[in-house]
Amino acid sequence: MRIFDPHIHMTSRTTDDYERMRASGVTALVEPSFWLGQPRTSAASFVDYFDALLGWEPYRAAQYGISHHCALALNPKEANDPRCTPILKELPRYLEKDSVVAVGEIGYDSITPAEDEALAAQLELAARHGLPALVHTPHRDKLAGLTRTIAVVAESELPPERVVLDHLNETTVDRAAESGCWMAFSVYPDTKMDEARTVAVLRRLGLDRMLVNSAADWGKSDPLKTRKVGDAMLAAGFSEDDVDRVLWRNPVEFYGQSGRLDLGERERPDLFEGNSIARGAPSGR
Repeated sequence: MRIFDPHIHMTSRTTDDYERMRASGVTALVEPSFWLGQPRTSAASFVDYFDALLGWEPYRAAQYGISHHCALALNPKEANDPRCTPILKELPRYLEKDSVVAVGEIGYDSITPAEDEALAAQLELAARHGLPALVHTPHRDKLAGLTRTIAVVAESELPPERVVLDHLNETTVDRAAESGCWMAFSVYPDTKMDEARTVAVLRRLGLDRMLVNSAADWGKSDPLKTRKVGDAMLAAGFSEDDVDRVLWRNPVEFYGQSGRLDLGERERPDLFEGNSIARGAPSGR
């Protein structure tokens, strides 16, 4: 089973997770930028974070044969903090980087006017840079947030087929399907979607424009949930080709719109800017 996790926050995971993911079939991923768990105090902290997603994390992933790409953005939660919004002026130069395959996560957290402005501005940046957009739908007031998101996308120059609406569930997926956007499901141990519910949605609506991700971060989450969804699909009667479509070909098709996907074998450099994670690693890695 080959797996492309289209949304996972590896900066919050350990190298053990990379090893387990590779053993489970994950050979490619996209890491979107997100809120780090406590407020940033300046836009400068985004610069260091973006640099890590472009350098250190691809280095770590390469040690385990995983192709790492990223999506960069001002996330919805911090769009409300005036200390953070100046990063929008710096974002264009980062969106030119080779391993940036989308603008994201963008969207809504509390559905505020500041979030309206940040979403519209970053959809414009995505259109200008020829990139798709990964959109975070809010955890509260999900249907209202999704409805507003779709309206802002419709007002933008970015066509719906270049937008993925993430964190969907049974209350929002039908409206998302009508929009023409791609649909994504974050599968978690206790919250968001689980394997059985995700499989039920796929059985009801089909596999077109469907993505499944772990969205694993620093909270209770599981970077192997993509594999577990694939196993659940097989147990429910889906074919191996169906699983390959959802877990590999669909994310390749969506992020391939950037023209920047590189899924070839990665070099495994010993060092990144003089630093290494190889201490204590088994020989031959």
